[in-house]
Amino acid sequence: MSQAAFDRISPAFPQRAPWGTSARLRAWQTEALAMYRQRAARDFLAVATPGAGKTTFALRVAAELLNDRVVRRVIVVVPTEHLKTQWADAAAKVGIQLDPGGTGNRRGRSREYDGLAVTYAGVAVRSWHYQAITADVPTLVIFDEIHHAGDSRSWGEAILDAFHLATRRLALTGTPFRSDEQPIPFVSYEQLLDGSMVSRSDFVYGYADALRDHVVRPVVFMNYGGPMRWRTSSGDEVAASLGELLTKDLTAQAWRTALDPKGEWIGAVLRAADRRLTEVRRHIPDAGGLVIASSQTAARAYARVLAEVSGERPAVVLSDDATASGRIETFAGDDSRWMVAVRMVSEGVDVPRLAVGVYATSTSTPLFFAQAVGRFVRARRRGELATVFLPTVPILLAHASSLERQRDHVLGRPKKDESVDIWAETDALLEQANRTERASDDLLGQFEAVSSEATFDHVLFDSQAYGMHAAPTSADEADYLGLPGLLEPDQVSRLLAERQRRQVRRHEQVARSEKVPPEEALHRRLAAQRKELNSLVAQYARLQGSPHSHVHAALRRECGGPALAQCTSDQLDKRTRTIRKWLGH
Repeated sequence: MSQAAFDRISPAFPQRAPWGTSARLRAWQTEALAMYRQRAARDFLAVATPGAGKTTFALRVAAELLNDRVVRRVIVVVPTEHLKTQWADAAAKVGIQLDPGGTGNRRGRSREYDGLAVTYAGVAVRSWHYQAITADVPTLVIFDEIHHAGDSRSWGEAILDAFHLATRRLALTGTPFRSDEQPIPFVSYEQLLDGSMVSRSDFVYGYADALRDHVVRPVVFMNYGGPMRWRTSSGDEVAASLGELLTKDLTAQAWRTALDPKGEWIGAVLRAADRRLTEVRRHIPDAGGLVIASSQTAARAYARVLAEVSGERPAVVLSDDATASGRIETFAGDDSRWMVAVRMVSEGVDVPRLAVGVYATSTSTPLFFAQAVGRFVRARRRGELATVFLPTVPILLAHASSLERQRDHVLGRPKKDESVDIWAETDALLEQANRTERASDDLLGQFEAVSSEATFDHVLFDSQAYGMHAAPTSADEADYLGLPGLLEPDQVSRLLAERQRRQVRRHEQVARSEKVPPEEALHRRLAAQRKELNSLVAQYARLQGSPHSHVHAALRRECGGPALAQCTSDQLDKRTRTIRKWLGH
């Protein structure tokens, strides 16, 4: 394969590179490639943030190893069926032909293929077969998102059996951590002083590095809370506000209530997200939005809401739909507004035009959160801004605040650790939930959502919170939804700070206009009222040529009540209104 063939692929396949880059490799890809050449190791783990261009780097390695006759076959192992085709298309750009539908059996595929793409599940079913073809011909195995090899003990064992004889193994991941302690095959671990084992990466290119290099977009998180009401299985009605400090169970149920398709909360958030998408499309005309749902039922319901709000029917991508991959490809290539998916677009799937997201799922593991946010960070040109709408749940805010933090996979974590770790609570709380996948579905039968309301809480950017509570469709919310779609990171911070100052000034003006005068002492109020009445009586007496006493007597006959000195405030007020009528005021 020639260098010219490789130059036809951008540093961030499948879309063109961000502003300021060329057809050549990015700096991090060049550095990682040089390190790979130097080490020439059998195993190499490259960690790069989603959207940085891991596919391009891996294909460059594959091209050089094929050209140098170090290997004669390439096998790419991926998490999902859709990614098999995506890798095959990317490889074809550089002259490497991968079979995304075959098994590697020569009788079942064309001789023109240089290798194949297969899923982790597919390897687990026929590990003996892949062991045989790897032993037969010098092979490079590329593991896309290698942490999936630790999803189950059987998968890990199958990967080890199938590829332990491979000539070279290149492992890629954007999120190398896991919430469990299942070891990841072909990943090296080092022992720490406390006895735990931590994964060792050969090359790391994190989100903070990519943001500095303008390789990925900055992400702004719009957080929404609000009052929730639900009924438990015993018939008790519970009320709580999403975002308050609650117990784990109350937080989970308030969160579930907020995501209820029939409630007002999700409708208000989807409307806000659609307004945000409209603003972004002023600067990025083909910008798209993605709603990540918890279930197929919720996904269909959210799609109906978005169809009413936007006037355009969203694409709905479900895991058991045979046309799911085709729907994703169609959405990636057109300029429609919204896609609603259940896990299908959580990892690896590239839709670079995604710029607005709604995290409408109750999944809260750091791994899934990082994968989901990774769908929005791929930049096509400099200055593009990503916006993700979140429920105000403490653990999600912690994940969002730590977006730039690099985390490794730890085995044998000490049971008692005095250090502060925002991930510790997630790992501990979700360990049991992860063992019972249907726990969230069972929760639906334990309570009934009664009502939900949305409140704009604040904006989170670069671990800093901006703004105060605001009602949906208010001027305060509109200020933040109206951020331009093209901004540099430092411009985002300045604009958010300015929006916050504007919101504070607006609230101060409202408070001054609605300020209630302090309570006045009774003796002062009566004195003021008598003074006003006497002034009006004097005016009327001059006009009529009568003594003041005669006018007071006439008022007393007209209005009733005691002598002037003994009148109450209401009686004085009545006499004042009467004499004003006599004066024609």
